[in-house]
Amino acid sequence: MRKVVGIVGYKNSGKTTLTHALAQELGGRGRVVAVIKHASHPVDVAGKDTAVLGASVGQVAIVSPRESALFWNKPLSLAEVISHLDADVILVEGFKAEKGLAKIACLRGEPDDGDLFDGSVLCAVGPGERLDELAALALDDARIPLLDRDEVGRIADLVERQARVVQ
Repeated sequence: MRKVVGIVGYKNSGKTTLTHALAQELGGRGRVVAVIKHASHPVDVAGKDTAVLGASVGQVAIVSPRESALFWNKPLSLAEVISHLDADVILVEGFKAEKGLAKIACLRGEPDDGDLFDGSVLCAVGPGERLDELAALALDDARIPLLDRDEVGRIADLVERQARVVQ
């Protein structure tokens, strides 16, 4: 049984910082954690061996003494990528528009933060000193907790209780 949760927000909202902190917290609790990060740019480097080989085949694998990677020469759906991961908890950074994914909304205090609340948010996070301002901005549903983004333990508790379970 794997749990999947998205960490969503606009640029400079703290998504990567929260993803990293949650991965460490959940890993410290004995969970095997994987991360999927959305990128709006190519992930391979033009002219490198993997890109050259990938231009002629559909998949290229790299294996080194310390790590491995697999490149597909096509975009995969989030569900397809999840199916290849072996983890207890999968943190998905980005994918704001993905439907059916429980999400943590990282707020910056801008008007468009409200667009993150699509009915799938299990909690919202922001800088502790701005929580009152953020609450007034985006939270129409009082059942959605608003937490200081540094309260990683509490956020991890919510993930363990409420993240979507996938097979």
